[in-house]
Amino acid sequence: MKIIKNLASEKVAKRYRALGTVIDLAVYGTTDERLLDEAFGLIKHYEDMFTVNRENSELMDVNHAAGLVPVQVSDSVYQLTKIAIEKSREHFGFNAAIGPLVKLWHIGFADAKLPMNSEIIERLALINPDEVQLDDQNFTIFLSKKGMEIDLGGIAKGYIADRVQDLWRARGISSGIINLGGNLVLMGKAPHQSNKKWRVGVRNPLNQTGETIAQIMTDASSVVTSGIAERHFELEGKSYHHIIDAETGYPHETNIASVTVLTPLSIDGEIETTRLFFASQVPENYAYGVIFVYRDKSIELVNIDPKNIHITNTEFYLKGE
Repeated sequence: MKIIKNLASEKVAKRYRALGTVIDLAVYGTTDERLLDEAFGLIKHYEDMFTVNRENSELMDVNHAAGLVPVQVSDSVYQLTKIAIEKSREHFGFNAAIGPLVKLWHIGFADAKLPMNSEIIERLALINPDEVQLDDQNFTIFLSKKGMEIDLGGIAKGYIADRVQDLWRARGISSGIINLGGNLVLMGKAPHQSNKKWRVGVRNPLNQTGETIAQIMTDASSVVTSGIAERHFELEGKSYHHIIDAETGYPHETNIASVTVLTPLSIDGEIETTRLFFASQVPENYAYGVIFVYRDKSIELVNIDPKNIHITNTEFYLKGE
């Protein structure tokens, strides 16, 4: 009888770089690094299609043809763009057509600047998601005005993380970690913890040190965070973060420093962090777990048992305690 090696406690992990961030991938119950490399290949495949930070991609083909002709794209690009535009038309803060404004500010890049108000007004005329024409039969996207641009940066990482989880499930993996910057997918049970729950650090959103201010215990889920410290620049003593308000053209003003949302799908987490960052409160009968961290260093939990969170930085505190 052949003896099968017990791999239950084994883990392989690797670090990569893509999507403008550090990528950390780990799988449990195997020593086969090819599972990680295959997942990273999938990430790069989608980045090549979705990116707007290079001149050539399927999405940039659409942007280059703005005001001229519809552009046929692949199934993945079309379906993700369709989801993004449908959500944008709900006007809750998320706007996939905000590309012209994002490039004007260029926060997170060396040439970030405070634009002139006249420049912002010009760009505001180019970010209406109702002016994006989608053809379900031919998989074409048409931006009706020259200068319009689609930017899927607010949703693409969630979509890609979900596809990596699909891949690993197809390969028979039951436990793993997919970390795409602010997008974390915790797959299955945590085999290294006695209670089989994952421990996730909540980063300090008021600086870029990467320090953890709290730890949360959770079952399998996607954990997505949006915050003001992720990308910002300083000018004359004022900080400008990267979350642009499509109504004003300026970074959204709020007392929220970060929003973390726990969802089954990472793409939903992307959408919901934006929704809550702009709404500053949760809708009635909200289904997901939420951690709000405010500029005054208070923390508010929604649909999360306080017993499952541990504050690690005493400058921060739970509201109501």
